[in-house]
Amino acid sequence: MKFFTQVDHIAIIASNYAVSKRFYVEILGLDIIRETFREARNSYKLDLKINDTTQIELFSFPENLPRAGYPEACGLRHLAFSVPDVEACVGYLQSQEVLVEPIRVDELTGKRYTFFKDPDGLPLELYEG
Repeated sequence: MKFFTQVDHIAIIASNYAVSKRFYVEILGLDIIRETFREARNSYKLDLKINDTTQIELFSFPENLPRAGYPEACGLRHLAFSVPDVEACVGYLQSQEVLVEPIRVDELTGKRYTFFKDPDGLPLELYEG
């Protein structure tokens, strides 16, 4: 039985809410759906629109535990965004002083891709599709 129909949202906990909000909204260009301050938790939840069916939930908490920093740690490896032109996106990100790895070609699909990181070091991928 198939249960899933699509990815609804991706939840990210930021160490510095203001810095991550700026990154995802101003640099990556995601639209804000809603921003909520949750007084009981002393934290924010920012809902960001990727497209009509998928969003990012950006959270802040007063205290965060650090995540393992090496790329092959067990767990979610990276978040990939489909883009029409990897090279154009790389140029834009670099103009915003975001460090981007060299563009590579997926040996299985022949499509171009690259990686960059959010302010907390979360690996993000641009995948040409």
